[in-house]
Amino acid sequence: MTLFLQILWDWLREWTSLLRSPCFPVLFSLSVYVGCCFPYICLDLLCSRLALVRRFKIQPQSKVTWEAAWRCLCKISRNHVCFIFPLSVVHWYWKPVVSPPVAPAVLAVVKDVLACLLLFDTQYFFWHLLHHKVYWLYCFFHKEHHVYTATFSLTTEDTSVWEMLSLSFFTTLNPVLLDCHPLTEMLFFIANIYLSVEAHSGYEFPWSPHRLVPFGLYGGARHHDLHHLKFKVNYAPYFTHWDRLFGTLHTQKKSRNTETLKRM
Repeated sequence: MTLFLQILWDWLREWTSLLRSPCFPVLFSLSVYVGCCFPYICLDLLCSRLALVRRFKIQPQSKVTWEAAWRCLCKISRNHVCFIFPLSVVHWYWKPVVSPPVAPAVLAVVKDVLACLLLFDTQYFFWHLLHHKVYWLYCFFHKEHHVYTATFSLTTEDTSVWEMLSLSFFTTLNPVLLDCHPLTEMLFFIANIYLSVEAHSGYEFPWSPHRLVPFGLYGGARHHDLHHLKFKVNYAPYFTHWDRLFGTLHTQKKSRNTETLKRM
């Protein structure tokens, strides 16, 4: 595996001029995001026709329209061009890209990516909690992300400019704080985008990440779907430990128990 990482890194270093371009972060971010969304967009198109797909949808009654998908895509593209690109130029000038000849070891990549995800999870939890508890922060900055009570993949970055820039700042800052290898930084970014899209996808499969992580330590799509549905629960984007500590964790099992009590 380490050899594969070295081959991958050697290949990427051949594109050094592109990696060092101020345009690269925007192109990379947008292409990774759309690439992660694409399989779920295909499922959304098939959902109304195939019962097999519909059985994995968390809220099967919800439908994704072309109008909503196109609106999200246009908004995301506009935000990247108008806001992410200027910041990429500033970052490019302030911190030039370095290309060390040796790729990181596999264990180092796993450790650093996990550390970045845990750090981002912590930052986002407190940022998210604050923007729900402080009324004016919610109204002016976070309300845009709660337009849909049933999310789909493209709504992941359907946010206000402030929210997009805040989360982009955390994503960029964490690998710098942990002194990650440039390849590790790219892999963390890909993992972070994929997990964010998966959490907003509206689908739960047998191979979904939360089913692969034991003891309920990871929330996943159903965890975040309940946040958009119930509003004041499940603030953490990925893991569940902060919600457990603050008493804001809500599960499907709890929802069923509550509905049972109401019927009684």
